[in-house]
Amino acid sequence: MKKMNLKSIAAAALFSAIVFSSHAQTMDNTVMVGGESMYPTKNIVENAVNSKKHTTLVAAVKAAGLVETLQSKGPFTVFAPVNDAFENLPDGVLEMLLKPENKATLSKILTYHVLSGKYDYAAMDKLITAGKGKASLKTVSGGTLTLTKNGAHNIIIKDESGNVATITTYDVIQSNGIIHVIDSVLLPK
Repeated sequence: MKKMNLKSIAAAALFSAIVFSSHAQTMDNTVMVGGESMYPTKNIVENAVNSKKHTTLVAAVKAAGLVETLQSKGPFTVFAPVNDAFENLPDGVLEMLLKPENKATLSKILTYHVLSGKYDYAAMDKLITAGKGKASLKTVSGGTLTLTKNGAHNIIIKDESGNVATITTYDVIQSNGIIHVIDSVLLPK
């Protein structure tokens, strides 16, 4: 019986270590995103370029000419779609958006993922509670995102087109704001 308990405890400890390391936040607020450290002393762009889960987002930010903006003082809150989110767009859409002639459209979509100010989980939760289950926030592009909760600690974001994204990693602190990793691309009207 003791051996089984020790094996169970060891397995549980290993499982906990794996889960914790995939989205770990350390004492200095360094968060692991996709196995890479996101340092609170670096800005949004400096951290994003190190995330293997955000290579498409980084390419889009560069194509839209937003690198300098997202390296500025801020503070900004960025809802950062992972690569899979971009891959789930209809065929050809991403390729079309990355063309130089579509820079303005791409910029509008990307800045639709950005809020002026720093909204961590606690701030968003407070706004949702104050709004009786819903909070509408203006994006840098001038559009609106609607936040609601789906569970005790799960915020979902609805865009103006009716698409929904779930925040999969919260409160990735940056020197000029905060990033929340999301599983879908948000689209303005």
